[in-house]
Amino acid sequence: MFGKRYVASMITRSAENESDRRRFLRAAGLSGLGVVGAGALASIGGSPAAAAAARTAATQAAPAAVTDGAVLNFALNLEYLEAQFYSYAVTGKGLPESMTTGTGARGSVTGGRAVRFTTRMTKQVAQEIAQDERDHVAFLRSALGASAVSQPAIDLQHSFTAAAQAAGLVRPGHTFDAFACEENFLLAAFLFEDVGVTAYKGAAPLIDNKAYLEAAAGILAVEAYHAANIRGALYSRETGLLGTGLLGRDLKEATVKLSNARDSLDGSTDLDQGVIDKQGRANIVPTDANGIAYSRSPGQVLNVVYLTNKAATSGGFFPKGVNGDVNTSADNA
Repeated sequence: MFGKRYVASMITRSAENESDRRRFLRAAGLSGLGVVGAGALASIGGSPAAAAAARTAATQAAPAAVTDGAVLNFALNLEYLEAQFYSYAVTGKGLPESMTTGTGARGSVTGGRAVRFTTRMTKQVAQEIAQDERDHVAFLRSALGASAVSQPAIDLQHSFTAAAQAAGLVRPGHTFDAFACEENFLLAAFLFEDVGVTAYKGAAPLIDNKAYLEAAAGILAVEAYHAANIRGALYSRETGLLGTGLLGRDLKEATVKLSNARDSLDGSTDLDQGVIDKQGRANIVPTDANGIAYSRSPGQVLNVVYLTNKAATSGGFFPKGVNGDVNTSADNA
């Protein structure tokens, strides 16, 4: 996805300097040198000459050197999306403005309202996830400091309808309201959570700084817990979608349709999976033959959230694109 020239450009513009690294380590609670790799030490506490040498070596390295500020800001865009979705679902309100400012054009949120949960467990799980996603936003913003991107424009209304139509869940001309009922909310959460897990796993090889990698791994683990809870809740239910023009009401089959839609956007390889397999058995944890979760590159992640299989810089849930250097979806047409 990244050429060497682009790699060098991104590193130059990213938050890889002594001040930003120290800020990140403080935010992550990793001020002890024992958890920091040798490469990170060169930039954190070494001489200017050593830091310059490390940056030069990074520009000549494989794409794994494209990390830190650029990749963390890419992740922050996704966390804004998830945090706003869950915040509206459980409180009827979005994030406070103080948590959405930064570099780049700040956008507003279209759509979103409180969900009328009917089961205590789903409501409490949603509340817990909402707090986790809010904490992720706060953590990444603290780690990135002044280089943190602002929240881009987010669409929680028309984008869900477009995704549901692409998946064949609703007929053309009809809408899918993610906040209309508990079951709709779970399907919408399914759409996000699986993408979040694959995004963080796909970003892992791009991260050079071990402190950053540990933090990203921690967030990935939380997203995986979220995804498993959502997938399990969907597997346990048969019907319940609310709205007109719906094509079928089986939630298990609906996840397969959404999975197929995601697969149609992010490339030719069939990796995405619903909550049941082809034999109709439970498939709560989507893995390969080795029991390993699959990955998406940043470009593939943007294919899904932009709702396009072409190279684009905006669309879907981000009608004006994401902020930061990583902002273009892959060309899978």
